[in-house]
Amino acid sequence: MRVLALDAVPRRAIDEHASRGVTVGGLALTMDAHVVVVRLRPGGRIGRHPAAGRQLLVVVSGDATVSGSDGVEVVLGPGQAAVWEPNEPHQTRSVAGLTALVVEGELDVARD
Repeated sequence: MRVLALDAVPRRAIDEHASRGVTVGGLALTMDAHVVVVRLRPGGRIGRHPAAGRQLLVVVSGDATVSGSDGVEVVLGPGQAAVWEPNEPHQTRSVAGLTALVVEGELDVARD
């Protein structure tokens, strides 16, 4: 067994799509999907952009205000997730800061 500390995953800043206060670090990669750790500082945002594939954002800590193609914002907390379909325009922002796992690719995501 190995234990991974999410804080120790090497990260890089993201500024595309008018994003600010965002870092992302690769956690796992398969031929069909990838998993990254996303951090938003307080007041940070990932600007509106189309999902490259089905995308799952799982809130680990903090808050996330997310929206999809309809532009309606929904606030998520730890233990909640958002799913976007391929090519769906979406954005994420955080008031207090956010740590999340993002899984993107060929995913069969549970239904609510």
